[in-house]
Order: sequence, then C-alpha cells, then structure tokens
Amino acid sequence: MLSSLASKKEIRDKENQERLANAINTLDSIARNNNIQKNIRNIVREILTGIKDEKNGSISVRAANTISMLDNVTQNPQMQSHIRTLLWQVVSTLESIRE
Repeated sequence: MLSSLASKKEIRDKENQERLANAINTLDSIARNNNIQKNIRNIVREILTGIKDEKNGSISVRAANTISMLDNVTQNPQMQSHIRTLLWQVVSTLESIRE
C-alpha cells in the first residue's frame, strides 16, 4: 500500500514537471519572438524568471503565482489576440498542476 502511494506521488510529480516544462517552453517562445510587443515580452521574461526559480516555492505555488501574473497580463487590450490565446493555454496547463 505504501509503495502504491509513493508510486502515485512519483507519477504526479513527473506529470507536474512535464506540465511546467511545457508552460516554460511556450512562455520562452513568446519572450523570444520579436514580432510580439516589447512590453509583453518583458513581462513574460519576468514571469519566466519567477516560475523557474525554485526558491519561490513548490511547483504548485509557482504555478499559482504565474497564473495570477498571466491573468493580469492578458487584460492588456493592446495585446495581439493570438498571444492572449497562447497565454490562456499556458494558464490552462498550469492549472492542472496539483500537489
């Protein structure tokens, strides 16, 4: 029974790591895309710094903080709609991270 619980935790942790990596990859591609407004790229870079820094808490805490920041960013009326959609996809991915 105990090894079953440990196994489930390991699987969940691996899935969380994969989801986090997917979110980081998407945010990184946005941050490096010169066709996106500079102010949006700069904000996304700041978000990336926070989500990558393990000192900012567990994966779920960093995901929650990132979701909050992305929610504020997506409110920008001048943001291109396809970028907003990408950011919402990142939010959706991060929302699935649980401990």
